[in-house]
Amino acid sequence: TMFYPERKMVVSNIYSLSRNLVISLVKKYSATVVRTTSPCFRVVYRKHSLMLEDLATLAHQNWINDQVINMYGELIMESTDNKVHFLNSFFHHQLEMKGYEGVRRWTKQVDLFSKQLLLVPVHLEVHWSLVAVDPEHRSIRLYDSEFTALPEGILKYLISEAKEKSQELFQTGWVTPQQNNENDCGVFVLEYCKRLALRKPLDFSQKEIPHIRKRIYKELCERKLHL
Repeated sequence: TMFYPERKMVVSNIYSLSRNLVISLVKKYSATVVRTTSPCFRVVYRKHSLMLEDLATLAHQNWINDQVINMYGELIMESTDNKVHFLNSFFHHQLEMKGYEGVRRWTKQVDLFSKQLLLVPVHLEVHWSLVAVDPEHRSIRLYDSEFTALPEGILKYLISEAKEKSQELFQTGWVTPQQNNENDCGVFVLEYCKRLALRKPLDFSQKEIPHIRKRIYKELCERKLHL
């Protein structure tokens, strides 16, 4: 067999190029895997978990999502030593769809009628509103200007809960005055929740919302309210 030095050189060059290409591709692939499998930014508090895309809903004019609403509700309960109870954003929908039996077990370990305040965020399609219940005075208030029927549904739930827990005092005497507000953003609902829970006046306005968004973002990341 004849041996050609130049052929050896060509093969060697091809092998070197192929090897370098393979190494380059492996490094590129490895870097991609590292990026996709590395832990993402996440804020965890009790049973709640917020990803960066959840927190991003607090930016600009975005609609905030259920994850933000519910974790903030958890912080509110913690800040009031659980004297305030926050029923998460899925509660009202479940109540509307399945009635009292659909949510009866949600408060199995909770005495709602011993609380100073019950907060019920309500999400109807693209609109957030808030129902606030004062068990002591058997008062239900709606913090919204559009949906006047909401307190009646919550009232029926509370009467059913009172019967379930044998609380005769809370089966009658409820009042549902309507409070009109033109502010219909989820950020307003969270600010209502915080101020009502901490017994602070609702003396904020639309122009403060950008600052409030940033403050809520920081509170969630730090997992505590700024009192």
